[in-house]
Amino acid sequence: MISKLCNKIFQDAINDYHVHNNIDQPISNPYRISSLEHLLYMKCWIDTVQWHMEDVVRNPGIDPVEGLQWKRRIDASNQERTDVVEYIDSYFLEEYKNISPKAEARINSESPAWVIDRLSILALKVYHMTEETQRSDASEEHIRNCTYKLNILLNQRTDLSGSLDELIADIENGTKYMKVYKQMKMYNDPNLNPILYNTK
Repeated sequence: MISKLCNKIFQDAINDYHVHNNIDQPISNPYRISSLEHLLYMKCWIDTVQWHMEDVVRNPGIDPVEGLQWKRRIDASNQERTDVVEYIDSYFLEEYKNISPKAEARINSESPAWVIDRLSILALKVYHMTEETQRSDASEEHIRNCTYKLNILLNQRTDLSGSLDELIADIENGTKYMKVYKQMKMYNDPNLNPILYNTK
């Protein structure tokens, strides 16, 4: 099942990142370039790095200049994340290009890669909420509240994993078909963001 592969690779990527726990630690992707596994590992690594950048930028005492630098890094990371999601969808489009949808086939509201994107973020939430349940310096109430939230996240991951597997099965048997829309983000494009093209 595709969800089992995703969740395993996401856990591996998160664990690998936390060996050094350093935002600038270079990625060491163990999978063959252009393989689905390579894309999944890259996707979760980007998410993991960005998770920690988001923590840093929320420091209320951060110098505004430094904060702006982090915000720009986060913007660049968001664009990279979107690009990798679209690469994953391209992989699935190629994988299922020879499947003829049935006459009654329907499109899904979300493409496989965007479901996978949500699974990657969920893996990070599970990892860090688990950490919160294991803090020796936290109150019993904090541990109890975080344990409650962790169980919800785990249940959510189970449900989302099942939905992803069903979607892939539906595409494979022709009852659903893929139609991918590029995100067409405008704020990073100097030709589409008026603040950028009016300051040329």
